[in-house]
Parts: sequence; C-alpha cells; structure tokens
Amino acid sequence: MSNIVLLIHGPNLNLLGQRDQQHYGTLTLADIEKLVATQAEKYGLKIKSFQSNHEGALIDFIQKQTPTAMGIIINPGALTHYSYALHDALLDTHLPCVEVHLSDISNREPWRKISVTSPACLAVISGKKEQGYLEALDLLCKKIK
Repeated sequence: MSNIVLLIHGPNLNLLGQRDQQHYGTLTLADIEKLVATQAEKYGLKIKSFQSNHEGALIDFIQKQTPTAMGIIINPGALTHYSYALHDALLDTHLPCVEVHLSDISNREPWRKISVTSPACLAVISGKKEQGYLEALDLLCKKIK
C-alpha cells in the first residue's frame, strides 16, 4: 500500500501569511506544508504538496497522482463553493479525502457556507487554522488503518 498523502491547496493559498491573518492565521503555505510533513513522518507517511490558482491544474494533479496515493487533504479555497469539476475529480479518486479550511466558513459570508466539494470528502474541518490540517491527517490515518 502507498504511504503518500496528497496535500492540495487551491486559489490564493500561495499568499498565506500575507492574507487576512484573522481568518487565515500567520503561517505561510510552506510553513503549513512543513508542519503536515513533520506530523506525517510520525505515521510513516510522505506528503506530496501542490498548490495552484487554476482549477484545471488541480484536477490534472489529482488525476495524475491518485494512483500512487492513499488519501487526500484538500483546501480548495474559493473553488469549494462552485467547482463541481473538482468535486467529481475527488470522487473519482475513490480515496478518502478530507476538506480543510483555515477560517470557519460557516461563520462568514453566506456564499462561503456552501461547499460543493464536501460531499466527495469524508469530513470537513473548518476554523482551526493550521491545526485543521493536522486533524485531517489524523482522521485519514484512522480511516486508512
């Protein structure tokens, strides 16, 4: 069995650390990726990270990397709210996926409360900043083992 977890980040997440810190925290994307990779090592897992501001690039990455992965942690960014194509790509993987949001999307603008990608995931973790990614990794490990 594979020991690779895909860690996928959608639009604008490349600007973490510069964005509204009240919603998104102070860590950069590289900080979060390092945090998750360090935790994954404790489980004997490897993280393969990818970020894009383009929906098609995210889908291409998912389709290409799925055969060698055991699970997915994804923060789709704004694509959460309207990308049925991303939903379908996640569903087609047949892998356990966890959706993560740094901010609490249920307590923000009305349009942010809608997630079209979450039905393709076994859980959504929202509003826990970077700790949400670690919780997602723990959840994936429990699901897989």
